[in-house]
Amino acid sequence: MRKIGSILIFVAAVMMLLTTTSCGEKTTEPTFKPGEMVLVPGGTFTMGDTKDLEFYGTQPTHTVTLNPFYIGKYEVTQAEFSKYMQPDDPWIELFGLGARYPAYGITWYTVIKYCNLRSIAEGLTPCYTISESTNPADWGEVPDDFDHPNTGAWDRVTCNWEANGYRLPTEAEWEYAARGATNTPDYRYSGSDNIDAVAWYENQPIGDDHVELKSHPVAKKAPNALGIYDLSGNIQEWCWDWFDATYYARSPQDNPTGPAAGFDTRVTRGGHWSADAWRCIVFYRDEGFPCYGDGSYGFRLCRSKID
Repeated sequence: MRKIGSILIFVAAVMMLLTTTSCGEKTTEPTFKPGEMVLVPGGTFTMGDTKDLEFYGTQPTHTVTLNPFYIGKYEVTQAEFSKYMQPDDPWIELFGLGARYPAYGITWYTVIKYCNLRSIAEGLTPCYTISESTNPADWGEVPDDFDHPNTGAWDRVTCNWEANGYRLPTEAEWEYAARGATNTPDYRYSGSDNIDAVAWYENQPIGDDHVELKSHPVAKKAPNALGIYDLSGNIQEWCWDWFDATYYARSPQDNPTGPAAGFDTRVTRGGHWSADAWRCIVFYRDEGFPCYGDGSYGFRLCRSKID
């Protein structure tokens, strides 16, 4: 009997220890660190429509090899953006308002200015050059229309891929990161075949809680295998590349950066809070005029890995 009593006391002590330990653990969500970046290992993957869904401009599939790079673990938030610039139009509750909400309504032109301003402020080498200058103070007003006098110069912007500053991901880098740097498993969305686990989108099931049709604070859904959040849904994200539906047929294998200038729109990826589920698929390609931004347009940062 003494032996049994001792065993019961031991078991009770272990259970109490386990309970105490589990109560001390954070079980809700991981620590949010604004500006945190993830190192994406270099590698080779199959880019494009691997599901034979025949989306516009997503075929033929082709092999792409990328150098390692850093990409934002989160979409750039309103708090981060406001440290260096003000939005083109004020953020409002209707589309999502708060420090941890993604910065939206951001044009492509505004993004490249932000990247250089932040790079300079943090002592990094800026990536973008306009009119032979990397200082946005020399670039003039951000174009807000096709007929703006600065549009031509801003469309001729060049990127120094060897600089260590902030930039937009190329379309290939974006898709590679969204796939978790692998085609195995070949998930439909970033990190899952279950869109509800990883994305905010138009037809989000409401269930017991009301899901408002607007952007949501970053990192509230599950991340992909690399620990990156919201690559599917929430806000559609600008990429560096010009959009050309026929580009995949001639895209170079090593570190492609998109077609040369001469097109009207830039690539966006990932779908968004008011988009159908199919627009959140990892290989779906969308586009936007670089002078245009609304409640669905945002971005995440990227940096080249410089040895």
